[in-house]
Amino acid sequence: MTEPAPFRPEPPAASPRAFVSLRDVHKSFGNVQVINGVSLDVARGQTICIIGPSGSGKSTLIRCINALVPVNSGSITVDGIEVNDPKLDKLALRRKVGIVFQQYNLFPHKTALQNIMMAPVTVLKQDKAEVEARAHALMKKVRLSGKEASYPGELSGGQQQRVAIARALAMRPEVMLFDEVTAALDPETKKEVLFTIQELAKDGMTCIVVTHEMGFAREVADHVYFTEGGLIVEHSPPAEFFGNAKDPRTREFLSQVL
Repeated sequence: MTEPAPFRPEPPAASPRAFVSLRDVHKSFGNVQVINGVSLDVARGQTICIIGPSGSGKSTLIRCINALVPVNSGSITVDGIEVNDPKLDKLALRRKVGIVFQQYNLFPHKTALQNIMMAPVTVLKQDKAEVEARAHALMKKVRLSGKEASYPGELSGGQQQRVAIARALAMRPEVMLFDEVTAALDPETKKEVLFTIQELAKDGMTCIVVTHEMGFAREVADHVYFTEGGLIVEHSPPAEFFGNAKDPRTREFLSQVL
């Protein structure tokens, strides 16, 4: 008896409503193919979660969206900006696209408030008083009021990660990328960070989240993508994805993590 052929989702046709659009994106590091023809769309205000085993290309994919990693071929557009354009204005792109990493990357000699203020003041040359007022508002938004004068070393991992989120928001992005932002956190501080992302999604921020947190993906995502070997193996809304996965690789992965 022959094995059934693996489920292959059809690549989506380009959506005129897509705020972020990827078409047949490929990326290799030397001879290692990390992304092997990925296409997906994210509408403005939508939250998607990208899940999959380690080494399946998830983190590289969102780094490509922010032009931190150049693609070998294919197209990535963010609000009509072609990320793969050799003449790309990276600053213009990164004003639209904020990114938060697993490592907080805060400046240890700067207070939480100073970390949040740095890029708008030094890169965008915005008015310091206006930026400071915004930074205070962002500290409140991530539930860290009273910690403005604290240095990173005086904050827990979850608090540092929330400062990193506030720092990204200080640039007033239109889409936020989150790359395994809870991977290094203990369960309690992990909840604080996931709640912060959930609140952003509720407020209408476009979010692309690479995560191993299946409960978060089930509850918050509008659409879930499963990647393996640089490919999107399966994607669907969370109820269908977690309740009726079609590809055997997806089902095997979910059986190991749920």
